[in-house]
Amino acid sequence: MKPVEFDLICIGSGPAGQKAAIQGAKAGFRACVVEREPQVGGSCLLSGTIPSKALREQALRYRRMQGSATSLAVELRGDAPLSALLHGVDAVIAAQDRYLLAQLQRNGVELIRGKAVFLDAQRIEVQHLDASRRVLKAPRIVLATGSRPRHVPAIEVDHEHIVDSDSILSLPYIPRSLLVLGSGVIACEYASIFAALGCTVTMLDKPGEPLGFLDPPLRAGFLTAFGAMGGEYRGGSEVVGARFDGFSQVEVQLRGGGILRSELVLAAFGRVANLDGIGLEQLGLNISSRGTVQVNGSFETNIPGVFAAGDAIGPPALACAAADQGRRAALVALGLPPPAATSLVPSGVYTIPEIACVGVSQTEAATKKLDLVVGRADFSEVARAHIAGEASGFLTLLCDRSSGRVLGVQVLGEGATELVHLGQAAIAAAATAEFFIDQIFNFPTMSEAYRIAAFDVLKQRSKPRATSAMTLPAQFKVAAAR
Repeated sequence: MKPVEFDLICIGSGPAGQKAAIQGAKAGFRACVVEREPQVGGSCLLSGTIPSKALREQALRYRRMQGSATSLAVELRGDAPLSALLHGVDAVIAAQDRYLLAQLQRNGVELIRGKAVFLDAQRIEVQHLDASRRVLKAPRIVLATGSRPRHVPAIEVDHEHIVDSDSILSLPYIPRSLLVLGSGVIACEYASIFAALGCTVTMLDKPGEPLGFLDPPLRAGFLTAFGAMGGEYRGGSEVVGARFDGFSQVEVQLRGGGILRSELVLAAFGRVANLDGIGLEQLGLNISSRGTVQVNGSFETNIPGVFAAGDAIGPPALACAAADQGRRAALVALGLPPPAATSLVPSGVYTIPEIACVGVSQTEAATKKLDLVVGRADFSEVARAHIAGEASGFLTLLCDRSSGRVLGVQVLGEGATELVHLGQAAIAAAATAEFFIDQIFNFPTMSEAYRIAAFDVLKQRSKPRATSAMTLPAQFKVAAAR
């Protein structure tokens, strides 16, 4: 069978594969994307980011109406179908699918439907749904196969009583009680969503607190909000088994003999790269102990000409990071100069409330022995937060003490994943806290929190005992009057 030749083959149409192929096509190379699913976009579009965030929006609206309606009772029926809360998400997915298809076509990227299997480092066999096959050949291949929910032997996911982060979106109803096994991003997102919907939610895991990669104030803020919605976190818990009792509940066995019962169990043990059944064993590709493809700083594997990006290579496993990685991998593969490396990848946790960070963390600063000033703005000081009914939360600026330069930003509260980008721009521009003081912000807006936090930084950096009020900077006089 004579192969069809390309300059660049991308396996997977998620953010990494899309952007790699489009980058190649824009540079004048013949690129294609191989996708086995009926829609493009990967799990980000079909079973992850879009559907789960759509459910989150509905949960947030329900919680807000419950909290603000004084003469209007807002309640979800016990038999309310989950599909009612996801009404319209199919239209969103279809619209995104059309947009992504048009984007590939507009840039001259060929979309090939079918399952890709490596024959060697330059040849891919595509197995189509009609059982036909064809061979593609290219000197450069980008592996962007994404990920799926991680399962563990002790917990048998039946997708009915014990579900994972994909099948939970197909529930026929909202459960009365939910046990969430795990304490990472996915676990916390779904735990807070279902707690907001009125479900009795308990999270179980070994660590003392969830979201261990975050600084303590963010973890504490999340736990406070989760508890306020009726959620419970039980740290120091090791699950050794789970089974449906055949009637109405799932029994979860803990090490030490304890048993917890719930109507539904969500097994949220993270995600694992989709690397099975695509012929990688023939290549001798280096795979890590966690089942991810090992790459160098240019996203090239140990096999020359084979690159990998996105969830296939592991953390941070963010759609925005995957898109950037795919683009950079394509540029290197095609011998083109990639943009300057950046560590400014914002992270967003779509819990209720949202959490977002960019730049240096307090934990990292302590490890590097950086002398930081942490300026904080509580949302209780922000008028827009009260108007929106979301007065809990905060924004912090992490600044170098000597220069005042902004090194990191952390936000907990609604709109955090949007707010963090202003801080990201400030870090990239090497701005100081005074930058936010000198700017005029619309009133009322959540962005005012930057100005409040900046005043706090300025106050901490000054030495009021050694300096009279007459000699303080004008901005600090304003801050002292607050």
